[in-house]
Amino acid sequence: MITKVVLVIVVVALMIYLNRIVTGILLQFANKNRISALRLGYVRKAVNIGFLLMGFIFTCFLFGLGYQQVFIFMSSFLAVLGIALVAQWSILSNITAGVIIFFAFPYRIGDRIKVVDKDDDISGKIVEIALFHVLIRRDDGSTVTYPNSIILQKAVIQLNGSKSTEVEAFSEDKC
Repeated sequence: MITKVVLVIVVVALMIYLNRIVTGILLQFANKNRISALRLGYVRKAVNIGFLLMGFIFTCFLFGLGYQQVFIFMSSFLAVLGIALVAQWSILSNITAGVIIFFAFPYRIGDRIKVVDKDDDISGKIVEIALFHVLIRRDDGSTVTYPNSIILQKAVIQLNGSKSTEVEAFSEDKC
């Protein structure tokens, strides 16, 4: 029994160490790409939850639970979670889109953009990129909350720094 406890302590220490390494890599990526601390915090929370889940699974195996018992518990938990979130599938798609935006969105806070939408003119300055949405401040001072999953589906035009709606010209030497 004492060896199992020592092994659990080793697994926990290893998970903490690996979590710190991954967090350091995320911090370097965020600093290199000028990503806001708020967006970095969301991704760090997701990574922490992932490491917590892996540590829980390893601990279950160390205490002698078989694969079948662990995976029955995990599948039951995920089934309940899935049923709870089926009506809110957009939450999951927005979280996924938020992670994609963290790594691949070409626009940053402070950029002026226009989301091509036939129903409404959504143009302005990006003031925040959160886990579920992007906040865009229009020229008239109003703020638009635009869901992450939809902003990835729409065409987005980067506007120049002035308040006009002219599209920044891309010359051949920029491409």
